[in-house]
Amino acid sequence: MTATACIPIQAQSAARAPDASRFPLDQWYVAGFSSELTDKPLARTFLGQKVVLFRTGEGQVAALEDRCCHRSLPLSCGTVEGGGVRCGYHGMLYAPSGQCIEIPGQERIPAKAKVKAYQVQEKNQIVWIWMPRIEGAEAGKAPPDYPYHDDPRYKFGSGNYHYNSPWQLIHDNLLDLSHLGYVHLQTIGGNARLHMNAEMKVTAEGDRVKVVRLMPGSTPPPTYKAAWPFGDKCDRWQEIEFDVSHLRIWTGALEPGTDAIDDPERGGFHMRGFHGITPETDDTCHYFWSMSSTKYPDMPDNIDAVIQQTAFTFDEDRLVIEAQYRNMLEFGERATWTDIHVDVGGNRARRIVSKLLEQQAQQAG
Repeated sequence: MTATACIPIQAQSAARAPDASRFPLDQWYVAGFSSELTDKPLARTFLGQKVVLFRTGEGQVAALEDRCCHRSLPLSCGTVEGGGVRCGYHGMLYAPSGQCIEIPGQERIPAKAKVKAYQVQEKNQIVWIWMPRIEGAEAGKAPPDYPYHDDPRYKFGSGNYHYNSPWQLIHDNLLDLSHLGYVHLQTIGGNARLHMNAEMKVTAEGDRVKVVRLMPGSTPPPTYKAAWPFGDKCDRWQEIEFDVSHLRIWTGALEPGTDAIDDPERGGFHMRGFHGITPETDDTCHYFWSMSSTKYPDMPDNIDAVIQQTAFTFDEDRLVIEAQYRNMLEFGERATWTDIHVDVGGNRARRIVSKLLEQQAQQAG
């Protein structure tokens, strides 16, 4: 599910959006990928706020509150024109600023004929949306860099999921790659015991967490074998960087004895994963992902196979996480958790989110 359709309001009335302040604000969140904005408006809900995304005829990306100020039809039910988005009910045309600039059959445009506009920026083929603590406040920082989408050494593909689970359950999953040996046996898995016993280092700096896992002497998993001429063994690494709005995961492998596994300039097979996790409501979220990979010089282009298998692994993850959340709801207060050694990264990320929410509440108070 990539967008909200124009559906009867009765079908939506049961699910009221939460207050955006229940999520960290003054952050750039992922709204989508550049390739998703074509000639039609795109409806999505971010942090409980209904938004319509569109690209003008001049190529400008814009995001507005998904509601016409006249009779509240979602603007996503309308059409994109050269200068903005036109409501599909009475034809009012809105500029990227949110101001109505045309009312068919009426020359005078009331000053109050406008809707809320969001700051958006397009960078490295990712569309970012600024979610401020104070409405109308300018972004206090630039959107994050992700150069691998534009790096000629890599080719990438992307996709997105709609999850029926809270966003932090996905953080937990991505910060703990020990599950690969159990959940992803057909693609990027490998020896489960080796995954669970991998050398692991977890560090935190500011609002970021980094998890590094090294697995020398691994059996190459199927995805790696399909992309690189590994023998029976390879030296694997996993480097995960958590930020509040997204995670960057650098994984790959070397042929044993060719490079140091912790050398920043090491060769071998590289996969750079981008994971934009944007809350929708308390119980649902968007998951925007891309995978960029290198190519072995004497092998055919492998990006299609890598993307196919990456999507398959994310299908597996979604099944696990949504089943996990359903069980949490059914067990209620009895669904207490017992932490084990692989939970360090996820727990630190949760503490960062809790700290940001506490600071936010103090500023609001």
